[in-house]
Amino acid sequence: MTTLDQIRNCLEGVVPAFLATSDGEGMPNVSEISQVHYVDPGHVALSYQFFNKTRRNVLATRVASVIVVDPDSNAQYRLELDFEETQTSGPLFEAMRAKLAGIASHTHMESVFRLLGSDVYEVRVIEPLPSRRLEVLRPCNPLSAARRVAAELTTSEEVGPLLDRFLAALERQMGIGHSMVLMLDPETGRLFTVASHGYPSTGIGFDVGLGQGVIGVAAAEGVPIRIGHLAADYSYGEAVHSAAGIDGPAGSATGVPYPGLEAPLSQIALPLRPMGETVGVLFAESPQRNRFGYDDEDALQLVAQSLGMRLLLGRQDGREPAAPQSIETASSAAPLRLRHYRFDDTVFIEDAYLIKGVAGAIFWKLATEHAETGRTEFCNRELRLDATLRLPAHFDNLESRLLLLQRRLAERGGGIQIHRSGRGRFRFDVAGDLTLEEL
Repeated sequence: MTTLDQIRNCLEGVVPAFLATSDGEGMPNVSEISQVHYVDPGHVALSYQFFNKTRRNVLATRVASVIVVDPDSNAQYRLELDFEETQTSGPLFEAMRAKLAGIASHTHMESVFRLLGSDVYEVRVIEPLPSRRLEVLRPCNPLSAARRVAAELTTSEEVGPLLDRFLAALERQMGIGHSMVLMLDPETGRLFTVASHGYPSTGIGFDVGLGQGVIGVAAAEGVPIRIGHLAADYSYGEAVHSAAGIDGPAGSATGVPYPGLEAPLSQIALPLRPMGETVGVLFAESPQRNRFGYDDEDALQLVAQSLGMRLLLGRQDGREPAAPQSIETASSAAPLRLRHYRFDDTVFIEDAYLIKGVAGAIFWKLATEHAETGRTEFCNRELRLDATLRLPAHFDNLESRLLLLQRRLAERGGGIQIHRSGRGRFRFDVAGDLTLEEL
């Protein structure tokens, strides 16, 4: 007997599914649909976007039939469905709406692709259909690989090296060669990149707003977003997408370029939610179509949960990032000119953008105290007690903000660097004098 769990690969949407319904008098209607969403071993959900003939038929008869196809083996199945309910809120609705919103965000068609509800059906019968099947060698279950990746989270007490090692393990253990971790700044409602792997540029400091692209939507809705066949998903918006010149998530407000792939075919974004609160996102992508399946999503959710809890524990223990010891601070005969915009705490070194937001406020505090007193040694505790920095009382992300600042300085700071000097302490190293300008 075929079960829904055995054919989850058919529900990826790589090959369009066909939904058949009939009205009260038996007049049939067949339509092509893009989403047959796996709910549990006995249920699927279809997206309700328009009140059309299919919708009227379902409400009248409460039965439907859908044909799905495995994109790898060409195995085909007919699912006999009994309509149960339409959900307009809750985790299922948010997951389906988030995926639809992620696609719409890329195509600038938010007003068109709007989910009205998730129609939940009981799968009464799964009937294999005659088809020419291809032999497929299925990869091993990724859960064991995920366990090995999660083990990396116990190997370092420092956030920076830990994230680098973690992302490298994703490639080594799970074959995920392009990934990044972004942390949420609740003050600005934007996520900023603190670590990346597999890209020509690090993209440290790139930020994206809540609700923008798959990254922002995953964070805003608190659910994983997985798109396995971008070319197919975007086909109905291709003209708009092309005309807009969109080749990645919405642009960074900081001007730091997006480090991701130019033409990915698969993307997955998983919110980091320790204690039920989103604090960041684990994002991965691939040039391979349908790279991340249901099993990968399950495994990566466990990994993301472990990462989120590790970051939460790091905050409670007072741990902090360590600077790469190979960085060499540059000497400068002339004073370094720093410019600070009080409105949003944007900081420039000479005429080059460095950082903004809370991390910018932290940098300006350090620079100001150094310029006035020559001080170089600081500690996490005093930053947490400084009300002018606007750090939230719960999960302030201070370690992530310091990591972002440290890595931006490593790339752009020249004669200004941050180095760890002890547990809960760091050193603000400056080669030369500072000239401060506040606007």
